[in-house]
Amino acid sequence: MAGTPTHTVTNQPPPLVGHDLFTSDRALVAAVERHCGPDVLDEVRAELSVLGRAAGSAQLQEWGVQANEHPPRLRTHDRYGHRIDEVEFHPAWHRLLGKGVSAGLTAAWNRPSGHVRRAAGFLVWTQVEAGNCCPLSMTHAAVPALRTDPGLAAEWEPRLTSTLYDRALRPAAQKPGALFGMGMTEKQGGSDVRANTTEARPLAEAGTYALTGHKWFCSAPMSDGFLVLAQAPEGLTCFLVPRVLPDGARNVFLIQRLKDKLGNRSNASAEVEFAGTWARRVGEEGRGVRTIIEMVAATRLDCALGSAGLMRQAVAQAIHHCTYREAFGGRLLDKPLMRNVLADLALESEAATTLALRLAAAYDDGGEQERAFLRLAIPAAKYWITKRCAPVAVEAAECLGGNGYVEESGLPRLVRESPLNSVWEGAGNVQALDVLRALQREPAALDACLTEIGRAHGADHRLDRAVKDLFTELADLDAVEGRARRLAERLALVLQGSLLVRHAPPEVADAFCAARLGGDHGASFGTLPTGLDLKVMVERARPVS
Repeated sequence: MAGTPTHTVTNQPPPLVGHDLFTSDRALVAAVERHCGPDVLDEVRAELSVLGRAAGSAQLQEWGVQANEHPPRLRTHDRYGHRIDEVEFHPAWHRLLGKGVSAGLTAAWNRPSGHVRRAAGFLVWTQVEAGNCCPLSMTHAAVPALRTDPGLAAEWEPRLTSTLYDRALRPAAQKPGALFGMGMTEKQGGSDVRANTTEARPLAEAGTYALTGHKWFCSAPMSDGFLVLAQAPEGLTCFLVPRVLPDGARNVFLIQRLKDKLGNRSNASAEVEFAGTWARRVGEEGRGVRTIIEMVAATRLDCALGSAGLMRQAVAQAIHHCTYREAFGGRLLDKPLMRNVLADLALESEAATTLALRLAAAYDDGGEQERAFLRLAIPAAKYWITKRCAPVAVEAAECLGGNGYVEESGLPRLVRESPLNSVWEGAGNVQALDVLRALQREPAALDACLTEIGRAHGADHRLDRAVKDLFTELADLDAVEGRARRLAERLALVLQGSLLVRHAPPEVADAFCAARLGGDHGASFGTLPTGLDLKVMVERARPVS
């Protein structure tokens, strides 16, 4: 009963809704202003603010809750026994996915500063509901793979970069926009895709094949098309599998089950079987990995962006709670130990955002040196940023005390989501080994990264010393596999340090260099050294417009 003497609610923070998730993120705004072309900057800021206000609204936050409380359901057959292989989603899922598409989160490739504006939007949108970002990411990332075949690109790219969402299962040519999924891993192979056993048999029509086999993980199984790998006569090859054939018939796409995942529960991940499934070849036979690698790189960047978004939301929730919550005679925000924790979390969040947006800017540049930079920086950043997400989310939840362990706070969903990006698109060891391959085979990639890092030379002695230590690591690449994680971590940290020293407020850069590069930090958050201006760092991260 409301108003009873035993149920007076006090000392509880208001909900963190009704604010602009873009403009209240000072680190993100600064990165966008730094990397966007001046001719489109006002347009991009306005566009992202519209998205940020929508993302911070109570309505969309509720849709995110609903999409996770009502996960997708698989319907293999209709009432008459016909095989249909459809996945049903809650209406909130479709509303969110439609807004993500309309916001241009699949439309980076043909717009000025398209990758930076899209990356910032993706980081914001992850904070509403991370599951629907999977089909948005797959669709965005499919474009460079399709461009290896000009005919396919001309047919499909306008659909994938459309800002119109059409959920109907019908031929893609009849739809104003389309979404893509991906299927690479199989039961026996995991990340070792060259061990795939799915077979591709050439058909009479040039470039067409019949696929027979399976995919252990198929992302976004209700998409309009999928990029998959299969063994053709000349070796592992990339294929486009449409969900519905041009004549309106369903392609053979047998969904065996949906994965029951730790988090990401709004999004469907499936096991599928191919049995004479019609497919179009993408690229040359035997060059499947080379064809699909640019898609993989783009999705890996999205993993870093998604983790940066999750960290930002976790930190915002923690600081918001501590701004209003009082204990031991004052606000939690003003308590020295809690301020240390919040500043440490904010530091991790800003470093992730800054590096991820720098990578997006390299895509917009498109020059040879920037492409070389991405070859090494993406796996290093994907490795490190996604690894930091889970401890940040758990610590942020703890800032709310017992409230952070209660589902209604939203923090448990962030905690469940936090390990995902480290696992998807190649887990930690895969990324670390990819860093090694780039170092050993592509010297231009290392040169580009060292050029980027060197732009901060002399600005901070701790950064300079960390770079020197990195050179020591790089001097010995024999029998280096056991040190691959250490090497990827160090590379990511000095990249973050170089960017923060050049672009972040002095208080943030000083704290990063002291704690992350200078070694003056404990094993847990909240162990920043004395002498830093923690108040400025926390205020910078506080979620107010």
